[in-house]
Amino acid sequence: MSYFHFLGHPMNLKRCLSFLVVCVFTFFLALVPSSFYGVNPETLEPLFTVTQQRVIAIFVFTAMMWILEVIPTWTTSVVAIVSILLTTSNKGLGFLMGEGVGAMTNYKDVMAAFADPVIMLFLGGFVLAFAATKVGLDVQLARIMLKPFGTNPKTVLLGVLLVIGLFSMFMSNTATAAMMLTFLAPVLATLPQDGGGRISLALAIPIAANLGGMGTPIGTPPNAIALGALQEAGYAITFVGWMVRMVPFVIVMLLFAWFLLTKMYPFKAKSIELKIEGAPIKTTPFQKYVVWVTFALTIVLWVGEKLFGVNSNIVAMIPFAVFSATGILKARDLEHINWAVLWMVAGGFALGTALNQTGLATTLIQNIPFASWNALVVMLVGGFLCYFLSNFISNSAAANLVVPILIVVGKAMSGNASFEAMGGVPAMIVGIAIAASLAMCLPVSTPPNALAHSTGMITTKQMATVGIIIGVVGFVLGYLMLIFIGF
Repeated sequence: MSYFHFLGHPMNLKRCLSFLVVCVFTFFLALVPSSFYGVNPETLEPLFTVTQQRVIAIFVFTAMMWILEVIPTWTTSVVAIVSILLTTSNKGLGFLMGEGVGAMTNYKDVMAAFADPVIMLFLGGFVLAFAATKVGLDVQLARIMLKPFGTNPKTVLLGVLLVIGLFSMFMSNTATAAMMLTFLAPVLATLPQDGGGRISLALAIPIAANLGGMGTPIGTPPNAIALGALQEAGYAITFVGWMVRMVPFVIVMLLFAWFLLTKMYPFKAKSIELKIEGAPIKTTPFQKYVVWVTFALTIVLWVGEKLFGVNSNIVAMIPFAVFSATGILKARDLEHINWAVLWMVAGGFALGTALNQTGLATTLIQNIPFASWNALVVMLVGGFLCYFLSNFISNSAAANLVVPILIVVGKAMSGNASFEAMGGVPAMIVGIAIAASLAMCLPVSTPPNALAHSTGMITTKQMATVGIIIGVVGFVLGYLMLIFIGF
Protein backbone atom coordinates (compact mmCIF):
# COMPACT_ATOMS: atom_id res chain seq x y z
CA MET A 1 0.00 0.00 0.00
CA SER A 2 1.37 3.41 -0.96
CA TYR A 3 1.39 6.12 1.67
CA PHE A 4 2.27 9.07 -0.55
CA HIS A 5 3.99 10.00 -3.80
CA PHE A 6 7.49 11.42 -3.93
CA LEU A 7 8.60 12.87 -7.27
CA GLY A 8 5.77 11.00 -8.96
CA HIS A 9 6.84 7.66 -7.49
CA PRO A 10 4.73 5.72 -4.96
CA MET A 11 6.52 5.62 -1.61
CA ASN A 12 5.67 2.81 0.81
CA LEU A 13 7.33 2.19 4.17
CA LYS A 14 10.15 0.11 2.63
CA ARG A 15 10.99 2.83 0.10
CA CYS A 16 10.87 5.52 2.79
CA LEU A 17 13.28 3.60 4.99
CA SER A 18 15.57 2.91 2.01
CA PHE A 19 15.56 6.60 1.11
CA LEU A 20 16.40 7.56 4.69
CA VAL A 21 19.28 5.07 4.88
CA VAL A 22 20.71 6.26 1.55
CA CYS A 23 20.53 9.92 2.61
CA VAL A 24 22.15 9.25 6.01
CA PHE A 25 24.97 7.27 4.37
CA THR A 26 25.46 9.95 1.70
CA PHE A 27 25.69 12.80 4.21
CA PHE A 28 28.10 10.73 6.29
CA LEU A 29 30.42 10.28 3.30
CA ALA A 30 30.16 13.97 2.40
CA LEU A 31 30.65 15.42 5.90
CA VAL A 32 33.04 12.97 7.58
CA PRO A 33 36.56 14.42 8.11
CA SER A 34 38.69 14.03 4.99
CA SER A 35 41.19 11.90 6.90
CA PHE A 36 38.51 9.18 6.98
CA TYR A 37 39.43 8.35 3.37
CA GLY A 38 43.15 8.18 4.14
CA VAL A 39 46.11 10.53 3.88
CA ASN A 40 49.03 10.92 1.52
CA PRO A 41 51.95 9.12 3.26
CA GLU A 42 54.46 11.70 1.96
CA THR A 43 52.67 14.99 2.73
CA LEU A 44 50.27 13.71 5.41
CA GLU A 45 47.57 15.72 3.62
CA PRO A 46 44.09 14.23 3.09
CA LEU A 47 43.98 11.92 0.08
CA PHE A 48 40.92 13.64 -1.40
CA THR A 49 39.91 17.29 -1.57
CA VAL A 50 36.53 18.49 -0.30
CA THR A 51 34.98 18.57 -3.80
CA GLN A 52 36.35 15.10 -4.54
CA GLN A 53 34.83 13.83 -1.32
CA ARG A 54 31.48 15.30 -2.35
CA VAL A 55 31.70 13.57 -5.74
CA ILE A 56 32.31 10.26 -3.96
CA ALA A 57 29.21 10.86 -1.83
CA ILE A 58 27.10 11.77 -4.89
CA PHE A 59 28.35 8.71 -6.77
CA VAL A 60 27.45 6.41 -3.87
CA PHE A 61 24.06 8.11 -3.51
CA THR A 62 23.36 7.60 -7.22
CA ALA A 63 24.47 3.96 -7.15
CA MET A 64 22.35 3.10 -4.13
CA MET A 65 19.28 4.90 -5.49
CA TRP A 66 19.62 3.12 -8.83
CA ILE A 67 20.05 -0.28 -7.22
CA LEU A 68 17.28 0.14 -4.64
CA GLU A 69 14.99 1.99 -7.11
CA VAL A 70 13.63 4.23 -4.38
CA ILE A 71 12.71 6.81 -7.02
CA PRO A 72 12.68 6.45 -10.84
CA THR A 73 16.15 5.94 -12.30
CA TRP A 74 15.96 9.04 -14.49
CA THR A 75 14.99 11.11 -11.45
CA THR A 76 18.09 9.89 -9.65
CA SER A 77 20.20 11.12 -12.58
CA VAL A 78 18.63 14.58 -12.47
CA VAL A 79 19.11 14.78 -8.68
CA ALA A 80 22.77 13.75 -9.13
CA ILE A 81 23.36 16.46 -11.75
CA VAL A 82 21.77 19.15 -9.58
CA SER A 83 23.80 17.96 -6.57
CA ILE A 84 27.01 18.20 -8.61
CA LEU A 85 26.07 21.72 -9.71
CA LEU A 86 25.26 22.89 -6.17
CA THR A 87 28.15 21.30 -4.28
CA THR A 88 31.09 21.04 -6.70
CA SER A 89 30.65 23.62 -9.49
CA ASN A 90 32.15 27.09 -9.81
CA LYS A 91 28.63 28.52 -9.63
CA GLY A 92 27.42 26.35 -6.76
CA LEU A 93 26.29 27.36 -3.28
CA GLY A 94 28.65 30.10 -2.19
CA PHE A 95 29.12 29.00 1.40
CA LEU A 96 30.19 25.54 0.16
CA MET A 97 32.63 26.77 -2.46
CA GLY A 98 35.23 28.79 -0.57
CA GLU A 99 38.98 28.56 -0.88
CA GLY A 100 40.61 25.25 -0.10
CA VAL A 101 37.79 23.01 -1.32
CA GLY A 102 39.85 21.83 -4.26
CA ALA A 103 39.26 21.89 -8.02
CA MET A 104 35.68 22.66 -9.00
CA THR A 105 33.60 21.57 -11.96
CA ASN A 106 32.61 24.04 -14.65
CA TYR A 107 28.84 24.43 -14.34
CA LYS A 108 28.45 24.81 -18.11
CA ASP A 109 30.19 21.49 -18.73
CA VAL A 110 27.99 19.72 -16.18
CA MET A 111 24.79 21.18 -17.63
CA ALA A 112 26.02 20.28 -21.12
CA ALA A 113 25.45 16.64 -20.14
CA PHE A 114 21.78 17.21 -20.99
CA ALA A 115 22.78 18.06 -24.57
CA ASP A 116 25.85 15.91 -25.03
CA PRO A 117 26.40 14.97 -28.71
CA VAL A 118 25.68 11.33 -27.86
CA ILE A 119 22.38 12.39 -26.28
CA MET A 120 21.56 14.10 -29.58
CA LEU A 121 22.48 10.90 -31.42
CA PHE A 122 20.02 8.97 -29.31
CA LEU A 123 17.36 11.68 -29.63
CA GLY A 124 17.66 11.49 -33.42
CA GLY A 125 17.24 7.73 -33.24
CA PHE A 126 14.06 8.12 -31.16
CA VAL A 127 12.62 10.64 -33.63
CA LEU A 128 13.46 8.41 -36.59
CA ALA A 129 11.80 5.41 -34.96
CA PHE A 130 8.71 7.42 -33.96
CA ALA A 131 8.23 8.76 -37.47
CA ALA A 132 8.61 5.27 -38.94
CA THR A 133 5.87 4.01 -36.64
CA LYS A 134 3.65 7.01 -37.32
CA VAL A 135 3.55 6.44 -41.08
CA GLY A 136 3.46 2.63 -40.82
CA LEU A 137 6.98 2.11 -42.16
CA ASP A 138 7.73 -0.42 -39.42
CA VAL A 139 4.67 -2.55 -40.30
CA GLN A 140 5.47 -2.45 -44.02
CA LEU A 141 9.08 -3.44 -43.42
CA ALA A 142 8.11 -6.26 -41.06
CA ARG A 143 5.62 -7.62 -43.58
CA ILE A 144 8.16 -7.48 -46.43
CA MET A 145 11.06 -8.89 -44.42
CA LEU A 146 9.17 -11.80 -42.83
CA LYS A 147 7.50 -12.94 -46.05
CA PRO A 148 10.56 -14.82 -47.44
CA PHE A 149 10.66 -17.10 -44.37
CA GLY A 150 7.48 -18.89 -45.46
CA THR A 151 5.37 -21.02 -43.13
CA ASN A 152 7.85 -23.59 -41.80
CA PRO A 153 7.94 -23.03 -38.01
CA LYS A 154 11.73 -23.19 -37.76
CA THR A 155 12.33 -20.71 -40.57
CA VAL A 156 9.58 -18.44 -39.24
CA LEU A 157 11.33 -18.43 -35.85
CA LEU A 158 14.60 -17.55 -37.56
CA GLY A 159 12.85 -14.76 -39.47
CA VAL A 160 11.34 -13.35 -36.29
CA LEU A 161 14.74 -13.33 -34.56
CA LEU A 162 16.53 -11.67 -37.48
CA VAL A 163 13.82 -9.07 -38.18
CA ILE A 164 13.42 -8.06 -34.53
CA GLY A 165 17.21 -7.94 -34.20
CA LEU A 166 17.47 -5.63 -37.22
CA PHE A 167 14.65 -3.37 -36.02
CA SER A 168 16.24 -3.09 -32.57
CA MET A 169 19.41 -1.71 -34.11
CA PHE A 170 17.55 1.46 -35.08
CA MET A 171 14.48 1.49 -32.82
CA SER A 172 13.98 1.23 -29.08
CA ASN A 173 14.16 -2.46 -28.19
CA THR A 174 11.10 -1.96 -25.97
CA ALA A 175 9.09 -0.46 -28.83
CA THR A 176 10.25 -3.22 -31.18
CA ALA A 177 9.27 -5.94 -28.70
CA ALA A 178 5.86 -4.36 -28.12
CA MET A 179 5.23 -4.03 -31.86
CA MET A 180 6.22 -7.60 -32.69
CA LEU A 181 4.29 -8.96 -29.73
CA THR A 182 1.19 -7.29 -31.16
CA PHE A 183 1.83 -8.93 -34.54
CA LEU A 184 2.57 -12.36 -33.09
CA ALA A 185 -0.04 -12.56 -30.30
CA PRO A 186 -2.73 -14.05 -32.61
CA VAL A 187 -0.18 -16.57 -33.97
CA LEU A 188 0.91 -17.61 -30.47
CA ALA A 189 -2.70 -18.19 -29.47
CA THR A 190 -3.19 -20.73 -32.30
CA LEU A 191 -0.15 -22.87 -31.43
CA PRO A 192 -0.60 -26.10 -29.41
CA GLN A 193 -0.38 -25.45 -25.67
CA ASP A 194 1.54 -28.68 -25.07
CA GLY A 195 4.21 -27.84 -27.65
CA GLY A 196 7.30 -25.71 -27.33
CA GLY A 197 6.54 -23.52 -30.33
CA ARG A 198 4.70 -20.80 -28.47
CA ILE A 199 7.48 -20.71 -25.85
CA SER A 200 10.14 -20.38 -28.57
CA LEU A 201 8.33 -17.57 -30.36
CA ALA A 202 7.48 -15.73 -27.13
CA LEU A 203 11.10 -15.95 -25.94
CA ALA A 204 12.43 -14.97 -29.36
CA ILE A 205 10.90 -11.51 -29.01
CA PRO A 206 12.88 -10.26 -25.99
CA ILE A 207 16.02 -12.21 -26.92
CA ALA A 208 16.22 -10.66 -30.38
CA ALA A 209 15.32 -7.20 -29.09
CA ASN A 210 18.04 -7.33 -26.42
CA LEU A 211 20.69 -8.75 -28.75
CA GLY A 212 19.82 -6.56 -31.74
CA GLY A 213 20.33 -3.36 -29.77
CA MET A 214 24.06 -4.08 -29.59
CA GLY A 215 24.44 -3.67 -33.35
CA THR A 216 24.53 0.14 -33.56
CA PRO A 217 25.49 3.04 -31.26
CA ILE A 218 21.80 4.05 -31.05
CA GLY A 219 20.48 0.55 -30.45
CA THR A 220 20.41 0.69 -26.66
CA PRO A 221 21.44 3.21 -23.94
CA PRO A 222 24.54 1.28 -22.72
CA ASN A 223 25.99 1.72 -26.22
CA ALA A 224 25.52 5.48 -25.97
CA ILE A 225 27.03 5.52 -22.47
CA ALA A 226 30.10 3.59 -23.65
CA LEU A 227 30.46 5.70 -26.80
CA GLY A 228 30.13 8.97 -24.88
CA ALA A 229 32.73 7.92 -22.31
CA LEU A 230 35.17 6.85 -25.03
CA GLN A 231 34.72 10.08 -26.96
CA GLU A 232 35.29 12.08 -23.77
CA ALA A 233 38.48 10.09 -23.18
CA GLY A 234 39.72 10.83 -26.71
CA TYR A 235 38.88 7.57 -28.46
CA ALA A 236 37.08 8.12 -31.78
CA ILE A 237 34.69 5.35 -32.77
CA THR A 238 32.55 5.92 -35.85
CA PHE A 239 29.02 4.67 -36.42
CA VAL A 240 30.16 2.22 -39.08
CA GLY A 241 33.22 1.27 -37.02
CA TRP A 242 30.86 0.12 -34.29
CA MET A 243 28.62 -1.75 -36.75
CA VAL A 244 31.48 -3.54 -38.53
CA ARG A 245 32.35 -5.33 -35.31
CA MET A 246 29.02 -5.60 -33.56
CA VAL A 247 26.61 -6.57 -36.37
CA PRO A 248 28.45 -9.85 -37.13
CA PHE A 249 28.49 -10.58 -33.38
CA VAL A 250 24.74 -9.93 -33.18
CA ILE A 251 24.09 -12.22 -36.15
CA VAL A 252 26.13 -15.03 -34.57
CA MET A 253 24.24 -14.63 -31.29
CA LEU A 254 20.85 -14.58 -33.05
CA LEU A 255 21.74 -17.79 -34.90
CA PHE A 256 22.84 -19.37 -31.63
CA ALA A 257 19.57 -18.28 -30.00
CA TRP A 258 17.66 -19.85 -32.92
CA PHE A 259 19.55 -23.14 -32.50
CA LEU A 260 19.00 -23.09 -28.72
CA LEU A 261 15.26 -22.38 -28.92
CA THR A 262 14.58 -25.02 -31.56
CA LYS A 263 16.40 -27.63 -29.46
CA MET A 264 14.93 -26.70 -26.09
CA TYR A 265 11.39 -25.88 -27.19
CA PRO A 266 10.64 -27.58 -30.54
CA PHE A 267 7.47 -26.87 -32.50
CA LYS A 268 4.62 -29.36 -32.76
CA ALA A 269 2.77 -27.34 -35.39
CA LYS A 270 3.67 -28.24 -38.99
CA SER A 271 3.16 -24.72 -40.34
CA ILE A 272 2.67 -21.14 -39.15
CA GLU A 273 1.03 -18.37 -41.11
CA LEU A 274 2.01 -14.83 -40.20
CA LYS A 275 -0.52 -12.14 -41.02
CA ILE A 276 0.91 -8.77 -40.08
CA GLU A 277 -1.84 -6.19 -40.05
CA GLY A 278 -1.16 -2.57 -39.12
CA ALA A 279 -3.59 0.03 -37.84
CA PRO A 280 -4.81 2.61 -40.38
CA ILE A 281 -2.22 5.35 -40.77
CA LYS A 282 -3.56 8.91 -40.97
CA THR A 283 -0.78 10.48 -42.99
CA THR A 284 -0.45 11.72 -46.55
CA PRO A 285 1.50 9.85 -49.25
CA PHE A 286 3.93 12.77 -49.29
CA GLN A 287 4.71 12.28 -45.59
CA LYS A 288 5.24 8.56 -46.12
CA TYR A 289 7.74 9.23 -48.89
CA VAL A 290 9.52 11.84 -46.76
CA VAL A 291 9.96 9.32 -43.93
CA TRP A 292 11.14 6.57 -46.28
CA VAL A 293 13.71 8.84 -47.96
CA THR A 294 14.88 10.43 -44.70
CA PHE A 295 15.17 7.03 -43.02
CA ALA A 296 17.32 5.70 -45.88
CA LEU A 297 19.41 8.89 -46.14
CA THR A 298 20.13 8.94 -42.41
CA ILE A 299 21.33 5.33 -42.37
CA VAL A 300 23.49 5.93 -45.47
CA LEU A 301 25.09 8.98 -43.82
CA TRP A 302 25.65 7.07 -40.58
CA VAL A 303 27.25 4.15 -42.37
CA GLY A 304 29.24 6.44 -44.68
CA GLU A 305 30.48 8.75 -41.94
CA LYS A 306 34.09 8.66 -43.17
CA LEU A 307 33.07 8.93 -46.82
CA PHE A 308 30.79 11.97 -46.39
CA GLY A 309 32.68 13.56 -43.51
CA VAL A 310 29.55 14.30 -41.45
CA ASN A 311 29.70 13.29 -37.80
CA SER A 312 27.06 10.72 -36.83
CA ASN A 313 25.85 12.94 -33.97
CA ILE A 314 25.10 15.71 -36.46
CA VAL A 315 23.44 13.27 -38.87
CA ALA A 316 21.04 12.30 -36.08
CA MET A 317 19.61 15.83 -36.12
CA ILE A 318 18.61 15.62 -39.81
CA PRO A 319 15.44 13.56 -39.17
CA PHE A 320 14.48 15.99 -36.39
CA ALA A 321 14.77 18.97 -38.75
CA VAL A 322 13.07 17.30 -41.74
CA PHE A 323 10.15 15.82 -39.81
CA SER A 324 9.56 19.07 -37.91
CA ALA A 325 9.60 21.16 -41.08
CA THR A 326 7.23 18.83 -42.96
CA GLY A 327 4.69 18.51 -40.13
CA ILE A 328 5.34 14.81 -39.55
CA LEU A 329 6.64 15.59 -36.07
CA LYS A 330 4.34 17.91 -34.14
CA ALA A 331 4.79 19.53 -30.75
CA ARG A 332 2.57 16.98 -29.01
CA ASP A 333 4.56 14.14 -30.58
CA LEU A 334 7.59 15.16 -28.51
CA GLU A 335 5.75 13.66 -25.52
CA HIS A 336 6.30 10.21 -27.07
CA ILE A 337 10.09 10.53 -27.04
CA ASN A 338 11.63 8.57 -24.18
CA TRP A 339 13.07 11.56 -22.34
CA ALA A 340 13.55 9.43 -19.21
CA VAL A 341 16.25 7.39 -20.98
CA LEU A 342 18.00 10.55 -22.19
CA TRP A 343 18.13 12.08 -18.71
CA MET A 344 19.25 8.74 -17.32
CA VAL A 345 22.22 8.66 -19.69
CA ALA A 346 22.95 12.35 -19.02
CA GLY A 347 23.42 11.55 -15.34
CA GLY A 348 26.23 9.17 -16.17
CA PHE A 349 27.94 11.77 -18.35
CA ALA A 350 27.69 14.37 -15.56
CA LEU A 351 29.26 11.96 -13.06
CA GLY A 352 32.11 11.40 -15.52
CA THR A 353 32.63 15.16 -15.85
CA ALA A 354 32.72 15.53 -12.06
CA LEU A 355 35.23 12.68 -11.71
CA ASN A 356 37.57 14.35 -14.21
CA GLN A 357 37.24 18.05 -13.39
CA THR A 358 37.54 17.70 -9.61
CA GLY A 359 40.66 15.63 -10.15
CA LEU A 360 39.16 12.58 -8.45
CA ALA A 361 39.95 10.38 -11.45
CA THR A 362 43.60 11.49 -11.42
CA THR A 363 43.88 10.96 -7.66
CA LEU A 364 42.51 7.45 -7.97
CA ILE A 365 44.93 6.66 -10.81
CA GLN A 366 47.89 7.93 -8.79
CA ASN A 367 47.01 6.15 -5.56
CA ILE A 368 45.66 2.80 -6.71
CA PRO A 369 48.14 0.53 -8.54
CA PHE A 370 45.83 -0.32 -11.41
CA ALA A 371 48.74 -0.80 -13.82
CA SER A 372 50.04 -3.73 -11.79
CA TRP A 373 46.74 -5.61 -11.94
CA ASN A 374 46.14 -8.44 -14.39
CA ALA A 375 44.52 -6.79 -17.40
CA LEU A 376 42.33 -9.73 -18.39
CA VAL A 377 40.99 -10.13 -14.85
CA VAL A 378 40.09 -6.43 -14.65
CA MET A 379 38.24 -6.56 -17.99
CA LEU A 380 36.31 -9.71 -17.15
CA VAL A 381 35.44 -8.68 -13.60
CA GLY A 382 34.18 -5.30 -14.83
CA GLY A 383 32.03 -6.99 -17.47
CA PHE A 384 30.68 -9.58 -15.04
CA LEU A 385 29.83 -6.87 -12.49
CA CYS A 386 27.83 -4.99 -15.12
CA TYR A 387 26.15 -8.20 -16.29
CA PHE A 388 25.17 -9.13 -12.74
CA LEU A 389 23.80 -5.67 -11.92
CA SER A 390 21.92 -5.42 -15.24
CA ASN A 391 19.89 -8.50 -14.43
CA PHE A 392 18.38 -6.71 -11.44
CA ILE A 393 18.45 -3.01 -12.31
CA SER A 394 18.17 -0.99 -15.51
CA ASN A 395 20.98 -1.86 -17.92
CA SER A 396 21.48 1.89 -18.42
CA ALA A 397 21.93 2.35 -14.67
CA ALA A 398 24.39 -0.54 -14.49
CA ALA A 399 26.45 0.84 -17.38
CA ASN A 400 26.33 4.35 -15.87
CA LEU A 401 27.77 2.97 -12.64
CA VAL A 402 30.52 0.81 -14.09
CA VAL A 403 31.74 2.83 -17.10
CA PRO A 404 33.08 5.91 -15.21
CA ILE A 405 35.04 3.65 -12.88
CA LEU A 406 36.53 1.53 -15.68
CA ILE A 407 37.47 4.60 -17.71
CA VAL A 408 39.66 5.63 -14.78
CA VAL A 409 41.08 2.10 -14.49
CA GLY A 410 41.65 1.92 -18.24
CA LYS A 411 43.60 5.18 -18.34
CA ALA A 412 45.82 3.95 -15.53
CA MET A 413 46.49 0.68 -17.37
CA SER A 414 47.19 2.30 -20.74
CA GLY A 415 50.92 1.62 -20.45
CA ASN A 416 50.37 -2.07 -19.73
CA ALA A 417 51.50 -4.03 -22.80
CA SER A 418 49.17 -6.98 -22.20
CA PHE A 419 46.24 -4.61 -21.69
CA GLU A 420 46.91 -2.79 -24.98
CA ALA A 421 47.30 -6.13 -26.75
CA MET A 422 43.78 -7.05 -25.64
CA GLY A 423 42.22 -3.92 -27.11
CA GLY A 424 42.93 -1.43 -24.34
CA VAL A 425 40.37 1.08 -23.10
CA PRO A 426 37.94 0.77 -26.07
CA ALA A 427 37.69 -3.00 -25.63
CA MET A 428 37.17 -2.65 -21.88
CA ILE A 429 34.37 -0.07 -22.20
CA VAL A 430 32.58 -1.69 -25.16
CA GLY A 431 32.70 -4.92 -23.15
CA ILE A 432 30.55 -3.18 -20.53
CA ALA A 433 27.94 -2.31 -23.18
CA ILE A 434 27.91 -5.92 -24.38
CA ALA A 435 27.59 -7.28 -20.84
CA ALA A 436 24.70 -4.93 -20.06
CA SER A 437 22.72 -6.04 -23.13
CA LEU A 438 23.34 -9.74 -22.45
CA ALA A 439 21.63 -9.53 -19.06
CA MET A 440 18.20 -11.02 -19.81
CA CYS A 441 17.58 -13.88 -17.42
CA LEU A 442 14.69 -12.38 -15.41
CA PRO A 443 11.39 -10.67 -16.27
CA VAL A 444 12.70 -7.54 -14.51
CA SER A 445 16.02 -7.57 -16.40
CA THR A 446 14.74 -5.61 -19.41
CA PRO A 447 11.40 -4.12 -20.58
CA PRO A 448 11.22 -6.61 -23.51
CA ASN A 449 11.54 -9.46 -21.00
CA ALA A 450 8.73 -8.01 -18.92
CA LEU A 451 6.51 -7.64 -21.99
CA ALA A 452 7.09 -11.24 -23.09
CA HIS A 453 6.55 -12.60 -19.58
CA SER A 454 3.27 -10.68 -19.30
CA THR A 455 1.77 -12.87 -22.05
CA GLY A 456 1.63 -15.76 -19.58
CA MET A 457 3.09 -18.09 -22.21
CA ILE A 458 6.54 -18.39 -20.64
CA THR A 459 7.59 -19.00 -17.05
CA THR A 460 10.36 -17.26 -15.15
CA LYS A 461 12.30 -20.54 -15.07
CA GLN A 462 12.14 -20.89 -18.87
CA MET A 463 13.25 -17.30 -19.34
CA ALA A 464 16.06 -17.69 -16.81
CA THR A 465 17.35 -20.94 -18.34
CA VAL A 466 17.57 -19.56 -21.87
CA GLY A 467 18.73 -16.13 -20.68
CA ILE A 468 21.63 -17.51 -18.65
CA ILE A 469 22.82 -19.77 -21.48
CA ILE A 470 22.71 -16.92 -24.01
CA GLY A 471 24.34 -14.58 -21.49
CA VAL A 472 27.26 -16.91 -20.79
CA VAL A 473 27.86 -17.76 -24.46
CA GLY A 474 27.53 -14.10 -25.47
CA PHE A 475 29.88 -12.99 -22.69
CA VAL A 476 32.58 -15.45 -23.77
CA LEU A 477 32.21 -14.73 -27.51
CA GLY A 478 31.97 -10.99 -26.94
CA TYR A 479 35.20 -10.77 -24.98
CA LEU A 480 36.99 -13.12 -27.37
CA MET A 481 35.97 -10.77 -30.20
CA LEU A 482 37.15 -7.68 -28.29
CA ILE A 483 40.46 -9.26 -27.27
CA PHE A 484 41.42 -10.77 -30.65
CA ILE A 485 39.80 -8.34 -33.08
CA GLY A 486 39.89 -5.16 -31.03
CA PHE A 487 37.70 -2.09 -31.32
